[in-house]
Amino acid sequence: MTTDPSRTIRVAVAGFGLSGSVFHAPLIAAVPAFSLDVISTSDAGRKSAASASYPGARIVDTPAAILELAGDLDLLVLGTPPATHYPLAKAALEAGLDVVVDKPFTVRSAEGEELIQLAARLGRVLTVFQNRRWDGDYLTVRGLVDSGVLGAVTRFESRFERWSPAVAKAWKAAATADDGGGVLFDLGTHLLDQALELFGPATVVHADLAARRPGERADDDVFLVLRHDSGVTSHLWMNMLCAQQGPRYRLLGSEGGYTKHGVDPQEPFIVAGGSPLDPDYGVEDRDWAGMLGRDGHLDRLPTARGAYPEFYRLLAEKINDGGAASALPVPVDPAGPVEVLRLIEQARALA
Repeated sequence: MTTDPSRTIRVAVAGFGLSGSVFHAPLIAAVPAFSLDVISTSDAGRKSAASASYPGARIVDTPAAILELAGDLDLLVLGTPPATHYPLAKAALEAGLDVVVDKPFTVRSAEGEELIQLAARLGRVLTVFQNRRWDGDYLTVRGLVDSGVLGAVTRFESRFERWSPAVAKAWKAAATADDGGGVLFDLGTHLLDQALELFGPATVVHADLAARRPGERADDDVFLVLRHDSGVTSHLWMNMLCAQQGPRYRLLGSEGGYTKHGVDPQEPFIVAGGSPLDPDYGVEDRDWAGMLGRDGHLDRLPTARGAYPEFYRLLAEKINDGGAASALPVPVDPAGPVEVLRLIEQARALA
């Protein structure tokens, strides 16, 4: 691929549920380097919504129909159920497309490794949509860790807890852990990825997995303890039946701590009809600011602005700088999400 920073990258999005409609399509539309040309969904209501929101896009029924159009496309974004990620990504790479795979990258770490090797052999760009690396609260935590203001961090606590007593989506209700179902593959993928990004390689030393809700076939209540090679201990909670939520983050260090409640506002902002191009996008209400310091000496620390569009901005730069041959990094090196899958496999073996 030749370098052409002005080239329009022709994109197809497979799936128009929450992933495709709230995360991928709006972010792609917000980056001028991309053209959203094709969307696949078999649901009549979603077809109507996709046509209304993106009138220039062709709507097809299946990802297979997208692959038939591969000659007129550059990039396929997979927002489909986890069990489809490996076969669809493999087929797309072999069809000559660059690929974005939503998390979890694949259901098994060996599948992720195979895709990485295939992309390298074919000279294609492959990346994973670990969008919560651009949560405002995570960016705030990243800044605190990098600055050293907390001293030597000893304990990292991170939670995604929700009150969702019913399994709402049909594919989730039918999915077992072997299919990529359950909260560990869903929210846990984000928590594990963030912990590894902050504190480096780790081993799962404790895993508690349970299914609490009627009809849950995998897990919806998970607690993990990681021991990082750096010496940090991470405690990670994921719970879909949580009536009272704990802090999103708590970090303890030799010089102080940081506690943060609330969840990044980017997803609900788009669900409510906002755009990533709006001036208030990614800006958290100051009432949700975290507390930094020690008990008796606490200061409110405003949360950094969230920045999901950064993923696609970086991807556009990579593709238009020569794609896989470019020295620019992909927004998320898929080796990281493979390491997340290995930790999930460790957790299941322990549990």
